[in-house]
Amino acid sequence: MEIKTKWNNVFLLASSQALFQTASILVMTLSGMVGLELATDKSLATLPIAMISVGTAIMMIPASFIIKKFGQRRAFMIGTLIGVLAGFLAFYGIVQRSFPLFIIGNMLIGCYQGFAQYYRFTAADSVPEAAKAKAISFVVAGGVVAAIAGPNLAKYTQHIGEIRFAYSYLSIAMLSVGAFLVILSLSLQKRTVQAIGNTEEKGRPLLEIVRQKNMLTALVSSAIGYSVMIMIMTATPLAMHHSGHSSDDAATVIQWHVLGMFVPSFFTGTLIDKFGVRKLMLAGVIILSLHVTFAMTGTDFFNFVSGLILLGVGWNFMFIGGSTLLTKVYTPAEKEKTQAFHDFFVFGIISISSFSAGALLNHWGWNGVNLAVIPLLVFALIKIILSETSR
Repeated sequence: MEIKTKWNNVFLLASSQALFQTASILVMTLSGMVGLELATDKSLATLPIAMISVGTAIMMIPASFIIKKFGQRRAFMIGTLIGVLAGFLAFYGIVQRSFPLFIIGNMLIGCYQGFAQYYRFTAADSVPEAAKAKAISFVVAGGVVAAIAGPNLAKYTQHIGEIRFAYSYLSIAMLSVGAFLVILSLSLQKRTVQAIGNTEEKGRPLLEIVRQKNMLTALVSSAIGYSVMIMIMTATPLAMHHSGHSSDDAATVIQWHVLGMFVPSFFTGTLIDKFGVRKLMLAGVIILSLHVTFAMTGTDFFNFVSGLILLGVGWNFMFIGGSTLLTKVYTPAEKEKTQAFHDFFVFGIISISSFSAGALLNHWGWNGVNLAVIPLLVFALIKIILSETSR
């Protein structure tokens, strides 16, 4: 495969990422508010968002088997079709005022995400070893488009029709159709692993791979960076609502937050090349800690928007850092199972964080949500520092 074709695949995967992330950000912006309207127990308002992570965790391992059996292109097409179904089901759940149907629709969006999580790894496979961090960063940077499109789509579609929010979720089906058409254009080499009976060809047992220091560090960085971000992001629209801010204000804050998540991706790969992946992960922990400081000094619009920008940048450094480090721990024969375990673990932890966000906000308020992430950040800081000194 020529270099031009390889980077064309990276561009197409970034485009698919942009379409998926637009749908994901729309859901993150609105699902808490929809849950508040549909749930009889208001502490369950963030349950639909939590079920996105559950759906992702459930799908990660099956998606890896589907990719291995049918190839990445066909598997990603299946993922987009699940996204179409998710959009229609969430739309129908809102129209029927059915909280369970709405929850299932959100969980299916998570299943779609289970396939989309492999976009960044597929991009890394498409380029030479020295360019893997940049390829991952470029695909994640597809979220910059989503940062602008997602909140604006949420803002301008939520008032269409007689039933508020319904057509916002119908737009998810349309975005998924667009992603399907982009995936059709992918040109990926079919990889085969010869079934030779030696350990090198079959790969090491998963437990042996997981025990590596780099693998454990990658898991900690990705899982804590992502779970802290999701916990805060899930609670933000409701916290702003409780503080007297409008849903349009919340959409604006989420937009700036998502820009913070994805704009750094244009130079994250370069920073990794220059300073090393562990230093970037440490910077991510520090930036997330700065978010906590901003968030706990007040509930003005400035506090929310500045804190959420820092939250996005911190996530970017920790998640891309963890994903990049992960690519160094496996052989080609071990790739699918290692990637699947990494993302299954990450989204399992995220599910717990998402579930806890609503209850923490309901019982302890916005400050309680932010205090809850401090032990996680301390643990990540210690683990990354120890991994740096033990090399």
